Amino acid sequence: MKELNQEEWREKIAQDDKAVILDVRTEEEIEEGYIPGAKMIDIYKGQEFIDEIEKLDKDKNYYVYCRSGNRSGQACAIMDQKGFGNTYNLIGGFSNWEGETTE
Repeated sequence: MKELNQEEWREKIAQDDKAVILDVRTEEEIEEGYIPGAKMIDIYKGQEFIDEIEKLDKDKNYYVYCRSGNRSGQACAIMDQKGFGNTYNLIGGFSNWEGETTE
């Protein structure tokens, strides 16, 4: 897992043809807005979260975010343990996001 600030996160995604944006927040949080193109898998769903990430392509690069950066850091750690080679946590999370969102 690498910790990236918003600028680094955006730059890497823009240059990465294997990028997948992963939102690990709750459905209620997602209703308040999300980053376009993000795949949603709620980390609070426990085993269901594990089951869903195990279906993902480990050859892709995952850019993970939550509200503050804490849950996404946990998600990256879990993904790393499951054999994902490239996970990137958004420092500060969605609450500090300055950019396009979908509501």
